[in-house]
Parts: sequence; structure tokens; C-alpha cells
Amino acid sequence: MTEKIIAFVDGSIYSASVCEHAAWAAERLGCGVEILHVLGRRDAPQNTDLSGQIKLGARSALMSELASLDEQRAKLVAHRGRAILEDAQEMVRSAGVEDVSVQLRNGDLVESLSEREGDARLILIGKRGEAADFAIDHLGSNMERLVRTASRPVLVASRAFKPIQKVLVAYDGGTSAMKAVDHLARSPLCAGLDVTVVTVGSATPAIEKGLANAAALLRAAGIEAQTRVVSGQPDTALGKLVDDEGFDMLVMGAYGHSRIRNLIIGSTSTAMVRSCKVPVLMIR
Repeated sequence: MTEKIIAFVDGSIYSASVCEHAAWAAERLGCGVEILHVLGRRDAPQNTDLSGQIKLGARSALMSELASLDEQRAKLVAHRGRAILEDAQEMVRSAGVEDVSVQLRNGDLVESLSEREGDARLILIGKRGEAADFAIDHLGSNMERLVRTASRPVLVASRAFKPIQKVLVAYDGGTSAMKAVDHLARSPLCAGLDVTVVTVGSATPAIEKGLANAAALLRAAGIEAQTRVVSGQPDTALGKLVDDEGFDMLVMGAYGHSRIRNLIIGSTSTAMVRSCKVPVLMIR
């Protein structure tokens, strides 16, 4: 199977950023991009009986008209989906990626991912989706569910793309954090970038040793990594570090065994990831 990046687009303001991040990752990983637009249940025609207590003849005419309207709406939704995919495909190709395919699918976003991710190296999704404030079944609200179920690294794109040079890796010594560091060491995604591995807590000998081991693994792979220990709560401390020192991407293990776990599991984590101004790479 040909390896690829799977990028989800929905026509929201985040779709352009998803495409630009996908092109950036494709160039570094040397693989193609598959762009998916999923027509979820929210887009499906409604079969509600609006005929009420009107007479049979009028009711039949009304139901026929409603069926016709549903059919037209379904066609328009599919047409819009294809237009979104065409625009996204052109954007990724214009960024220099030749191998770009598109898929228009019906159903649940996570189910669609499960069917397509077998040969994926990376999954891309926007931090917010279309109508993020109220759309239950769109990308933003599905972000945490997708991260929980994906078997591949997930890059959650920020609202706007900017070149990625400085990378902050959140490290708590847990299994998923160690897997995240190992993945970066084996992947060309961060090769040649300025990488800092940080732990939120106190600089105990055990923490210092863990950071040194993580940095040594990255350096052995040719990634010049620095280490830091910062105090405070992970959500605020990491967010402040990103803002204050101009990091371009945050990398985390998708599941942890310390306070950093709360960044990914629960409302605090979802709010922090969505509001962060830089993309977040989550690795299981």
C-alpha cells in the first residue's frame, strides 16, 4: 500500500490551514495526501412528517413536495462537498504535492477514518469545524473522539499556517510521551527543526534523567534537542511557553499518566488544544 496523509476538510475557515499543513507534512514525509470530506448525519435529509392533520389529497401533495425538496437538498449538499474537495485538492497541489486524491463520504467522521487509516502516516484535522459553536457532528466537536480512536499520529491544525521551525515536546515520562519522542526520532517530520523537550513539574533527579534520555534519543536521530523543566499547571504553563518563546508546533503523547494527561482527556484539554495558536501533534 502507498503511504499517505489523510486530511479532513469541511469548508470552514480551518480547511485552508489543514491543506497547507498537509502540504508541509507531505513534503517532509515524502508521501501523498488523501483529502476527505464527510457528509455527516447533520447533512442528511430530514424525514419528519410535517403534514399534520390536513386532508389526504393535500397531504400526499405536500409529502411529494417535501420528498422533492429533500432530494434537491441532498444533491446540493453533495455538490458543495465536491466543490470543497476540488478547492482543497487544488490548494495542496499548488503547494507542490503531486499525489493528491479526494474522497466524498457519507456517515460518521470517525468511522470514515477507521476505514481509511490503514496506510496513513499522519491524520490532519482542524481545531474547529464548520459552525464550531453549535455543530455537534462536525470537525471541532469530533477532535477528541478522533484522537482517542486514531491509531496514527494526529496533527490538529491551527487556524492559520505558518512555517514550522521551533517544536515544543511535552514530556511527562509516561509511556505515550516516550512513544512520542521515539516517533519523532524515527520520522523525518521534525528533522532539522529546533526541538525543545519540556516537563511541567519540579526538576527532580528522575525528571532530569528522563529528559536527558529523551534528548539523547532525538540527538542520535540527528535532531538537536534542548530540555527544560517549567513549573505550574500543564495547560497554562505549556500555553505560556508556546506564546512567550514563539514555538510553531506542540507535540504530545495522546495519553499520559500524569497531569499532562488532563491536556488530552477532558474539557480542559479540549479547550487548550482548540485555543492554542499553533498546531498540535498528538501521538499514541
